[in-house]
Amino acid sequence: MQTQNLERRTPDIAVAVIWRAEPQPLAAIEPLTGYRLAQVHAQRTKKEYTWFCQALAAQFPQALKIRLVQDNLNTHDTSAFYENLPADEAQALAERFEFYFTPKSASWLIMIEIEFSALTRLCLDRRIPTQQQLEQEVLALVAQRRQNKVKITWQFSVQSARSKLNSHYVKVQPDNQKFKET
Repeated sequence: MQTQNLERRTPDIAVAVIWRAEPQPLAAIEPLTGYRLAQVHAQRTKKEYTWFCQALAAQFPQALKIRLVQDNLNTHDTSAFYENLPADEAQALAERFEFYFTPKSASWLIMIEIEFSALTRLCLDRRIPTQQQLEQEVLALVAQRRQNKVKITWQFSVQSARSKLNSHYVKVQPDNQKFKET
């Protein structure tokens, strides 16, 4: 019974890409359950982003919406779906997601960056000679971390955000000056 409730709730997913000249890993994590999904592609285009979102949606078939927190990259929007799928499929996929974009230069707000830090320490901190080997190593490590249900404990509070991001808030609304840390 608990599994059905888990599947039907709206999962909060963080997604990000590691930017390198080599093959491009895409990964997502549901921080509270430790669920992970990863793919490795030769490039980072809207096509690969569409494939990744299709795979992510397939993992949560009962969810009405999937909240996706991601960086503000030109490939990270629903136009990717419409450029790579028939209109009806693109619309259906777009309706599955609620997108939340981090501000420019604030990708550290995406929890998947914590996962990429772990992947870097455990696997990506060295040259891997082929895309096939990179894919095998990344996917094996992600599968192991998913099986172990390694969770992320996010400790960035609303008050911390208001203090840290105050200079951005003030640009949008001068009254936000009251949140500046003294």
